Amino acid sequence: MTATLTKSEPPVVYDDPFSIDILRDPYPFFNGLRDAGPVVWLQRHGIYATGRHTEVATVLSQWQQFTNEGGAGMADIRKPGNWRPASVILEVDPPAHTEVRAALQKILSPLVVRQWREKFQAAAEELADALVAGREFDGVRDAAEAFVLSVFPPAVGIHIPRENAQAIGDMNFNAIGPNNELTQAAVARAQPYMKWYEDSLKREAMLPGGFGELIHQAEDQGVLQQGFAANLTRSFLRGGMDTTISGIGAALHALARDPDQWALLRSDPALLRGVFDEAIRFEAPVQVMFRTTREGAQLGGVALAPDTKIAAFIGAANRDPGRWPDAERFDLRRQGTGQHLAFGHGAHVCIGQMIARLEAECLLGALVRRVKRLSLAGEPVHRPVNTLRTLDRLPLVVEAA
Repeated sequence: MTATLTKSEPPVVYDDPFSIDILRDPYPFFNGLRDAGPVVWLQRHGIYATGRHTEVATVLSQWQQFTNEGGAGMADIRKPGNWRPASVILEVDPPAHTEVRAALQKILSPLVVRQWREKFQAAAEELADALVAGREFDGVRDAAEAFVLSVFPPAVGIHIPRENAQAIGDMNFNAIGPNNELTQAAVARAQPYMKWYEDSLKREAMLPGGFGELIHQAEDQGVLQQGFAANLTRSFLRGGMDTTISGIGAALHALARDPDQWALLRSDPALLRGVFDEAIRFEAPVQVMFRTTREGAQLGGVALAPDTKIAAFIGAANRDPGRWPDAERFDLRRQGTGQHLAFGHGAHVCIGQMIARLEAECLLGALVRRVKRLSLAGEPVHRPVNTLRTLDRLPLVVEAA
């Protein structure tokens, strides 16, 4: 990397952040990205990039300079050859975004979420009993995946088999990045499930009592525009499934590596509510999101060319030592953890974040009450995905309390 910075031209970075090696261990790249300057030019992909907390927060929140309407991925969906239907919640700017979000917030009320708590808690207690009885388990497949897939899709109104879920999730999060070999392989792998996926989002396929049914009812009542319901249900499902699995896996990984943190959590259950937030600060599930520069956009004192994609590396921002002392350490007593950017920032901050926190609190709490010691039983393995930081395997062994 180079580090020369002028007011008009950002430093050029030649590394490919979407290479397999960097995806498996992105943190040396993130350190170099932050050190290079507030904004850089990614030569390999012909886009801007930023990794500092202040600048990433600016890109994610200042839609007047960095629009969502070109799509949340690297490709500009308004350009020939890249067109696809936009998410009516993620890929629009205010005021259109404001109207849709307000309608969703009424549907996804605290009362609705509280009604889900009992079901989530019962499922977590049952799963934790089985995991502790077996003594050894995979923290991803047997814990995070098994739990999230058993409670979240049904809450949305969809039953999704595990193989469908992973194939579609990998396709979504690879396609947000470049059209590289990972994306092409993921798209091919997901093809057998795509018709099922589209059909499962239709009104007649919604499980009764789920969030998706409420969205379709809002469309019937004219609260949402006709044709929005399936689009919104898709956005909600794909935004909340893989990311929560990733976050719970990251929490279990960090706690298993540090027995003092597990002991601290057991001794002070009040810390439970902050575990997930520190985990997704430490290992941001969504590593990068994209915006498109508008005319007159500036970042860190650098004037940016208009109509150009910019990558906001959330994974780098969440370990910015300029924002948190000792940022590369997982610390349950850390101050200011809640100011991480893993849920986004500004108008487009994650609307379902309370559900993700609830899922994590239920499962981790059930395990904390049952497990005296949590340890690694083997080497964890991350699955390379262009924009998602997620474990593929997390061998764990527990000693019952």
